Amino acid sequence: MRRIVLLLLILNFNLLAYGQVISGTIFDQKTKEPIYSASVYFNGTFGGTLSDKDGKYELNVAKYTGMQLTVSALGYYSATMTSFEPGKPLNVYLSPKLFELEEVVVKSKSHSRERRENLTVFRSEFLGTTSNSLNCEIVNEEDIRFIYNKDNDTIRAYALKPILIENRAMGYKITYYLDKFEYFKQSSGFVFKGNAIFSEDTSASENKKLLFERKRKEAYKGSRLQFFRSLWNDDLNSAGFTVKNSSNETLGSKKIVVQTDSRTKYLKYTGGLALAWYSKTPASFIVFLKDKVYFQANGYSDPSGISWEGEMAKKRIADLLPFDYVPE
Repeated sequence: MRRIVLLLLILNFNLLAYGQVISGTIFDQKTKEPIYSASVYFNGTFGGTLSDKDGKYELNVAKYTGMQLTVSALGYYSATMTSFEPGKPLNVYLSPKLFELEEVVVKSKSHSRERRENLTVFRSEFLGTTSNSLNCEIVNEEDIRFIYNKDNDTIRAYALKPILIENRAMGYKITYYLDKFEYFKQSSGFVFKGNAIFSEDTSASENKKLLFERKRKEAYKGSRLQFFRSLWNDDLNSAGFTVKNSSNETLGSKKIVVQTDSRTKYLKYTGGLALAWYSKTPASFIVFLKDKVYFQANGYSDPSGISWEGEMAKKRIADLLPFDYVPE
């Protein structure tokens, strides 16, 4: 009898685990051919896999319920899925960007001095200028191409392959799929968009791991990740955050959070918000791009819903933490 019960428990467990897995095939939208080695992942996490020679993939999504799923591959535009159901096949068709890549290869034959100057700008704006950026390296800079537009004094950057970053300060390796990078020289303004997947530096010694954790904690304090986690838990004050509106009125979580169920919350407010961390003077600002912005308990938020200004905007790839991160 005990064996039967044990067998049923194991069977139920396996069914439950399988119910948290998504699978399917990645195709070229134009040729309908399967794509080998496409990355299927949750942006900003450790969770991801690669498609096989037949374009097939399988990924456990149990830890990332509610997050957007991203698929990226060399020579294709990334695709993001906001709705999918474990247990049902999820086939994805990627659009090739071959014309764009060819254009970049042709137009990128610039002088070495100009390239060095462009790379300096790219490193500063992409990695950031914090102390962590000094220990952050772009491994494959040779895959980055630049196009300068004289009409609007703009530098555009393209990556022929995923950008590989070694963050030696925090012990992370990051694969970054760059979708867009533009730097406006006259105003020093810039914009960049893309998706990242993390991996740990497993070769580090125990002493190194302790140093990594210290740096991670420093990066976590006052970060967007900590802000959204505190907002979810309704403990902004204890975490050191103060949120104010344009009238300088301090707002608690209940005035800016809308909850639809136990797993779904939205940041919502009419007008912009100012954010301070252990300070009376706001140093960061939230500009809403959507009526309300979806966020989760792990700190994930809809990346297309908010534009950040001030201190929060200064923290770039060198200070980026995965949504999997939990301070020890």
